[in-house]
Amino acid sequence: MISTAAASSAASLDWPAMLLQLFGGLAIFLLGMEQMASALKQVAGMRMKDILSRVTGSRLRGVFTGAMVTAVIQSSSVTTVILVGFVASGLLSLAQAVGIILGANIGTTVTAQIVAFKVTRFALAFVAGGFLMSFAGRSGHIRYYGKLIMGLGMIFFGMSIMSAGMQPLRGYAPFIEMMSNVSNPAVGILVAAGFTALVQSSSATLGVIISLALQGLVTLEGGIALALGANIGTCVTAALAAIGKPREAMRVAVAHVAFNVIGVLLIVWFIGPFAELVRALSPAAPELTGTARLAAETPRQIANAHTLFNVVAALVFLPFLAPFARLCERLVPDRPLDESGGITPRFLDDEVISIPAFALERARFEIARMGEYVEDMLRDILPLALTGSADDIEKIAERDTLVDRLYAKIVHYLGAVSVEALSPRETDYLMRLFDIAERIEDIGDVIETRMVTLGLRRIDDQVFVSPGTLKHIERVHDRVLKAYATMLDVIKDQDREKLARLEEIKHDLDRLTEGAARHEVERLMVTEPNRLKTFSREVEAINHLRDIFRQCRRIAKKAIPPEPDEDS
Repeated sequence: MISTAAASSAASLDWPAMLLQLFGGLAIFLLGMEQMASALKQVAGMRMKDILSRVTGSRLRGVFTGAMVTAVIQSSSVTTVILVGFVASGLLSLAQAVGIILGANIGTTVTAQIVAFKVTRFALAFVAGGFLMSFAGRSGHIRYYGKLIMGLGMIFFGMSIMSAGMQPLRGYAPFIEMMSNVSNPAVGILVAAGFTALVQSSSATLGVIISLALQGLVTLEGGIALALGANIGTCVTAALAAIGKPREAMRVAVAHVAFNVIGVLLIVWFIGPFAELVRALSPAAPELTGTARLAAETPRQIANAHTLFNVVAALVFLPFLAPFARLCERLVPDRPLDESGGITPRFLDDEVISIPAFALERARFEIARMGEYVEDMLRDILPLALTGSADDIEKIAERDTLVDRLYAKIVHYLGAVSVEALSPRETDYLMRLFDIAERIEDIGDVIETRMVTLGLRRIDDQVFVSPGTLKHIERVHDRVLKAYATMLDVIKDQDREKLARLEEIKHDLDRLTEGAARHEVERLMVTEPNRLKTFSREVEAINHLRDIFRQCRRIAKKAIPPEPDEDS
């Protein structure tokens, strides 16, 4: 039964205005987060890519990397999606990726720590200063930093609006009673998980929780329950992103969900003692009482609890990364067959196009994958062209159709990335990837048209290649295959040292082709049926292989992006 005072208080509340302030403030908060994250991606995107791609087997380094990257882009879900390409490409093992996911959970606590410092009174100063920098800045970096500062100010401003909108509820008995029920962990977790899944941002949920705490409307125990729910709700984005994606994507998403759910289940029974620990570690305001004390102490305590929980959870799970990764692989086993038929892209993901540095890496992985299909064609074409049947030779041409389709999708993806705001270094890298993809597709065309035609002409002209000549050509083919494999390694690893291997192969290839040429001249002087046509087909085969080798050298050189100090 609501008392007369409570009923009078309820009647005096301007609910439409309060809800408008709450959701309007939330909208500004989310817009500020998007603005800040977008600017950070532009400023630090390429560095984040370099850091992620160089993660070694160190588990602690993986956790630190995940925390740092997620603190920058402010989305553990995006970090999870980014990891899919690294796992699928072999740059990272699933166990390493899981370590980064643990760090990502820590990285998402940065926003809550910032807003808990009660810097909302400086919000408009940040907005004004950031706008001035983004509007009047002469260099791109100054404009990006201006957008970053303006986004941070919008976060603070949205927080102040939400906090002001909630202030009348401090004397509203039914709301106070409802919020006291949030101390029930199950209620708090479900409410926060649902809200986080809806807005797809645990940082936004923590922003609302701290806004309530700033008015003394949430206890620490209730805030911890809500924060735990936010940890579960944030998994929804990654889980949705993995639907219909390769097995690697599903495993990373499963690992993200499992860690967060298990972590919550382990701590939920100890919220009371955990809250006491957080109170002991956080600043106190003993001179205040009641709601005023809650408003002064609880925001910082909730932020600290959120950070402490995620740090402790990461440390607890750290020794079990390898067995847990194996469990995820068993839960999501590989498909027995490649259902894509080599046509459906494996790495191209629209989710990361807004982060050009990562989108370009995904395109590089897909280009390397396309290159592997062409490598299979190159391996099979020579014996077929010189000794195979017409039906088998024409099947090689059919395989190039798959390469052409994949090439078209890569070009379309790179085109989508090109309309994003790219740094000069990213623009150069994009053009290099375009060129690499085109040259690999050209190698496929050489195989499909010239070498397939060579094989069909051999059959029409009734040409038979002698065992001795075939041996010479096979040696050249073997060196070209090694050069092609080295070129693919350069694309995948971007290792400058591997370029030297191509120069070594070039010397071998020059020596072998000179020997083959001498052999051809000697054979030309021998009286045999169709000797001139046989000579033509044999020389064509060697020339086509040499053309492919030249393309391999050009591609490998393009695959190594310039160092930052090499940028013009």
